Amino acid sequence: MTQQELRAARVQRHGEEAVRKLENACVGIAGLGGLGSHLAISLVRMGVGTLVLADFDRVDVTNLHRQQYFASQVGLLKTEALAQTLKAIDPWVALKLYPVRLTSETIPTIFDSCPVLCEAFDSAEEKAMLLETALGGMPDTVVVSASGMAGVGSANQIQTRRAFSRLYLCGDGEADVAEYGSLFASRVAVCAAHQAQMVLRLILGETEP
Repeated sequence: MTQQELRAARVQRHGEEAVRKLENACVGIAGLGGLGSHLAISLVRMGVGTLVLADFDRVDVTNLHRQQYFASQVGLLKTEALAQTLKAIDPWVALKLYPVRLTSETIPTIFDSCPVLCEAFDSAEEKAMLLETALGGMPDTVVVSASGMAGVGSANQIQTRRAFSRLYLCGDGEADVAEYGSLFASRVAVCAAHQAQMVLRLILGETEP
């Protein structure tokens, strides 16, 4: 397969204009666990040209039940492991990897080239920190966040809504892992797919009411 063949296949399915917008897009993903790893794979399959990926963690055996990693990748940095998978899908995707713990000081620098930033953290504290940092200090950035994907509730409860002018929330808004105690690959993947779809809509000029 050549780069031209892959592009032609995308154009045949999605049209030249959409493919061009996706190729020129740069999307940031903060956190590469269950949400972030599923999300990144969807975006690469859709043809997003550049991804900025940040996570300090390494792949652990406890990640394999819901995250897009493999047994052979246990011990690798998540940035490195996910890059392997993404390059296997699209060898020409541009990846910027940051194996660091994100803070309110580093987020504006790492994601300064990303008009869209996806929040994919596990903890409520980290989610709040990213939202405060991005919405308060990055005026040109739209954030696609996630809240509520734990447990075994119906996948139909997971939705996308526009919370503020630059913030979209995906999830059921309630099912926190601290309360429900479990995260299953299927429900996490549904929430990540909502994030990916919202990113796609933003790149193509669509919004939620």
